[in-house]
Amino acid sequence: MYTGRTEKPCCLCGRPETAHRIDIPPRAVQLLKHSEPIAWRDIEGEVSLHFCADDWHTVRDLVLETGMSPLSRCNAARASFVLREDFEALLNATREEPDQRPLEAEMLNDARETLERFGDGDDLVETRDVVEARIVSWALEDLGSPKRPVS
Repeated sequence: MYTGRTEKPCCLCGRPETAHRIDIPPRAVQLLKHSEPIAWRDIEGEVSLHFCADDWHTVRDLVLETGMSPLSRCNAARASFVLREDFEALLNATREEPDQRPLEAEMLNDARETLERFGDGDDLVETRDVVEARIVSWALEDLGSPKRPVS
């Protein structure tokens, strides 16, 4: 019996023990390694990437010190996400593609708020939140404006 998301291994090295997690918007899956076969438009909710303690230090340094995104090195097969049910196959009915723009807008707004608070010297902003905010911002910037869902 499936009871929801299961924890995933480190998206960089595959170790089963993970120490940190960041969430990215569904469209950002396209930026992950080996993402071609994934129907990212059918992802419901955010995509979670897990990192072991060793790789988290590398990711943190890459983002905060070098200003580079780690997404191209993250294996999409190790990401955690939920695909919408295949109603077309089950019920022989067509269902509209989900509109992920509200989720993207919310995640981008949260990222901007976190980066603004960090820039203002807020000591309560966690390093993990800053790393996630930069990755989300960069990913959505790289992908450009989302296309309208097909009606």
